[in-house]
Amino acid sequence: MDIGFIGLGNMGRGMVQSLLRAGHRVVVWNRTPERADELVALGAERAATPFEAAEVGVVFTMLADDAATEAVVAGPHGILAGLPRDGIHVASSTLSVRYSAELAERHRTRGQHFVAAPVFGRPDAAAQGALRLVIAGQPGAIARLQPAFAALGSQQFVIGERPEQAHAVKIAGNFLILSLVELLSEAFVLADKAGVSRERFFEVASAVFSSPLADRYGRALLEQRFQPPGFRLMLGLKDIRLALELAEATHTPLPIADLVRQHALEAMARGQAELDFTSLLRVVEAHAGLPRPE
Repeated sequence: MDIGFIGLGNMGRGMVQSLLRAGHRVVVWNRTPERADELVALGAERAATPFEAAEVGVVFTMLADDAATEAVVAGPHGILAGLPRDGIHVASSTLSVRYSAELAERHRTRGQHFVAAPVFGRPDAAAQGALRLVIAGQPGAIARLQPAFAALGSQQFVIGERPEQAHAVKIAGNFLILSLVELLSEAFVLADKAGVSRERFFEVASAVFSSPLADRYGRALLEQRFQPPGFRLMLGLKDIRLALELAEATHTPLPIADLVRQHALEAMARGQAELDFTSLLRVVEAHAGLPRPE
């Protein structure tokens, strides 16, 4: 396939590598142009504008939030202007449900398709083509995208025909992950303050509550691997806000999300914005009266 790709952060770079490895032609654009250099060396082509990346007919966006996505969608050099009729915009980042539905309508009025395909997985999974994709959109458009999706992910979950449904699943899933980090942090600190080593507690917890997700995040917390970030704390805070926004729209109480948001805000105030979200552990430790490490 000919694929445009916009957004070359940690996740986007890995996704482009997987697409190139599968033999696709990939035209890339990033706000910071030098981030494309490594991918161009691997065979990607450089676009001068988002318009040029979208001209190829299928364009993926992997950007931080609604605002960053809108910046490449709108305007004379944006995706809406560049994508041909019957072209497909695939949004793989975590967007609000409201904005996802709005994008779908804007593309529809121009005779274009919008498919939501947010992903679960960290940068290493993106580079290995081992992401899990949550997909929603028109069946015909999804079918056309199968060669690209196969290169990106080990599993696909088609949720429905309304793109915002996939983003709702992604938001709920991220809420679950972020809440798990909070719960694991509290459990580690509780055992620690009772005189039990975190390593010993994790050995028991891994046996009793074993799951790939709990094992991965539990190990990251135990080893305090906060750099380089796989999931920056500032983006985790954004996702908690999206969960609370969706909760308000659907009249769904989310008391745990309120707590995680407060702890994430404290972590931001402590200068942890660019650390991994697992650095939330530092806030839990501080509340428990444990000394802050140097």
